[in-house]
Amino acid sequence: MKQLLFILLFLFSITIFSQEKLSLEECYTLVNKNYPLAKKHDLLTKQNELDIAVIKTEKQPTLDFSAQATYQSDIIELPITIPGVTIESPNKDQYKATVSVNQLIYSGGLVNANLEAKSAQLKTQQKQVEVNLYQLKEQINQLYFSILLLQEKKVLLVAKKTQLETTLKEVKAGVKYGILLPASDSVLEAELLKIAQQFTEIDLNKLSLVETLSKLIGQPISTKIHLENPIISNNLGTEIKRPELDLFNLQKNQIEASEQLLAKKNSPKLMGFATGGYGNPGLNMLDNSFQSYYITGLKINWNIFDWNANKTARKSLKINKEIIDNQQEIFTLNTNIELNQQLTEINKISSFIASDKTIVELRKQILKSAKSQLKNGVITSSAYITELTNLFEAENNLNTHKIQLLLAKANFKTTKGN
Repeated sequence: MKQLLFILLFLFSITIFSQEKLSLEECYTLVNKNYPLAKKHDLLTKQNELDIAVIKTEKQPTLDFSAQATYQSDIIELPITIPGVTIESPNKDQYKATVSVNQLIYSGGLVNANLEAKSAQLKTQQKQVEVNLYQLKEQINQLYFSILLLQEKKVLLVAKKTQLETTLKEVKAGVKYGILLPASDSVLEAELLKIAQQFTEIDLNKLSLVETLSKLIGQPISTKIHLENPIISNNLGTEIKRPELDLFNLQKNQIEASEQLLAKKNSPKLMGFATGGYGNPGLNMLDNSFQSYYITGLKINWNIFDWNANKTARKSLKINKEIIDNQQEIFTLNTNIELNQQLTEINKISSFIASDKTIVELRKQILKSAKSQLKNGVITSSAYITELTNLFEAENNLNTHKIQLLLAKANFKTTKGN
C-alpha cells in the first residue's frame, strides 16, 4: 500500500512539474489549436461540403409541378362553316396541371468546373487562416521572451539578495566589535528593501505577461510557470518558406479555376425533358373535356452571343493574377529587407555579449576587492553597494543581450518561415 501511495505521489509530482514548464514550440502549437481563428478551418470545410452538395444536384433530374386556371376574353373560332360538320369552340375557362421532369445530359463540363472552382476557393480560404495564425508567432515571441527576461532578472536579484544578506551579517559583526561605523549595516538593509520592491515589480509584470500569453494560446498558465530557453539553430539562411507564398500560388490557382468556369459557361447545354399533364382542354384544343397527356423530348440551350461579357470577365481575372504577382514580389522584397535587418541585429547583439562577459569578470574582481575593503573599514557600505549594483547591472546586461539574441533568432526564423 505504501509503495502504491509513493508511486501515485511521484506521478502526481511529475504532472505538476510538467505543468510548470512551457516551451516556445508548445506555445506555437497551442495557439494554432486553441486560438478562436483556428475554428474557421473546420467551418470552411463544412461550408464547402454543403456548397459542393448543392452543385452536384445540377446533375440530378429536377421535378416541377404546375397548376393553373384561366379565363380568357376570346377563343379560337373557325371563320367558315362546313356543312354537316359541327366544330365546338374551346371554353373560355381553361384548366391545366402538369408535372415536368428535366435531366441535364451535357453541360460542356460546367458542373465539374464549378466543383473545381469551389475546391480551389476552399484551399485558398484555409491557407489564409493558416497565414493569419502564423502571423501570431511574432506576438508569441515577444511575450515569451519578455517573460524569460523577467525570469533571468529574478535569478540575478536572488543572487544579489543572498550576497547582500551574507555581507550584512559580516557588517553587523564588524559594527558590534567596533571595526565598522554604526550606520554601515543600515545602508545594506535599505538596499535589501529596494530589492524586495524589485521582486514585487517583476512578479506583477510577469503576471500581466503570463495572463496575455495564456489568453493567446487558450491554455491556463500558472504564475509559477518556468519558461525554457529555446534551442534555436544557427542556420541563418535567407530562403523564404512563408505560408504567404503558398497563399499567393493558391490565389492564382483559384483564378485559373474561375477562368475555366467562365470558359464553360457559354458551352451548349443539352437536356432531356418529359411533361405529363391533365387539363381542359388537353393537347387537342378542340376537345372541350378533361384529358391526360404527355410531352417528351430534347432541348438545347446555347448562348452564342453575350456582348463579350465572358471575354471581359476573363480579362479582369488576368489582371487579378498580375495583381497577385505584384503582391508576391512586394512581399518577397520586404521580407528579404527585414531578414537583412534582423541579421544585422543578431550580429550586433552577439558582439555585445562578447564584451559583456569581459565586463562581468572585471566587475566580479572589483566587487571582491570592495568586499575586502568594506570588512577592513577602508570603504563605506554605500561604496560597496555601488560596486555590487555595477556587477548586477553588468550581469543583467549580459542576460538581457542573451535573451535579445534568442528573440532576434526566433523572429528571424519566424520571418524566414521555418
